[in-house]
Amino acid sequence: MRGRLLLGVVVLMAVAVGVYWFAIREGTAEPRVFVPRLAATIGEGSDAVGVTGSGAVVRWLPLPEDSVLPRLPLDEPPEGGRLRGPALEQARVLGAAPDALRPYVAASSYGESGVEVELTTGIELRFGDATQAARKWRAAAAVLSDPSVTALDYVDLNAPSHPSFGGSGHELPPAP
Repeated sequence: MRGRLLLGVVVLMAVAVGVYWFAIREGTAEPRVFVPRLAATIGEGSDAVGVTGSGAVVRWLPLPEDSVLPRLPLDEPPEGGRLRGPALEQARVLGAAPDALRPYVAASSYGESGVEVELTTGIELRFGDATQAARKWRAAAAVLSDPSVTALDYVDLNAPSHPSFGGSGHELPPAP
């Protein structure tokens, strides 16, 4: 009886090792580090912290030295580590900016008409709210890359399928 019990335990252990080796081992999780994409900063100098496009304040990640992120108009990060209200709207718009246009983003503000983004050339992009931010950025890129447009002051993106633009005071940013 005792021999059978021992044989059963050995067989069970062999099956368990076989299942692990051939079925589970290949599917085990691999460690990965997720580094969030920063959209803006809060504060200045060594006290500045990054903010993601979803409004999360990222204190643990050093700010990139090679790129300049737009600064949100807050003196210090909010309690709880998440943005709300107009600052969140700005972060969502800035977080949706395509890589090709990010170097040309100079500043962001929130006015009576919603989120406004100023490009380094002085052109103002009027987003309204942050809904459809990626689609609004694509509409802005289409206007800015239109060869018939050589200079303008603003692009209104409230209706991304029909952006309006006007003025002639600012040159377009150079093509990336």
